[in-house]
Amino acid sequence: MYDQTRAQQPADRPPVPGERRATGPEPLLPSDGREEIARLLGHAVNTFADSPREALEEAEGAFDAAAAQLVNALAERRRSLREGWADLDPETQSTELRFALREYRELTGRLLRA
Repeated sequence: MYDQTRAQQPADRPPVPGERRATGPEPLLPSDGREEIARLLGHAVNTFADSPREALEEAEGAFDAAAAQLVNALAERRRSLREGWADLDPETQSTELRFALREYRELTGRLLRA
């Protein structure tokens, strides 16, 4: 059944005690960055009727901020992954290399599905 109240709440809201929450991969953007972008976008949507052009400019700014944060987060994740396997001996460290490959596959898959 569709729950309109729940659907209108941000996806990154704190969990309600006793509420089940789906597990999954951690978000690509840090929570503080997501909250600020969601706030900007929400403000743009709420002010559109009064000042459409300004609202669109604010929405564009929210999009630009999200894109920049995503690029930074992905670059950091790539750096961290590479750091974990770049200096390993491929013959003796296949488990670590397999883990890194799984991480690349999962992250790339998430980007392709986005």
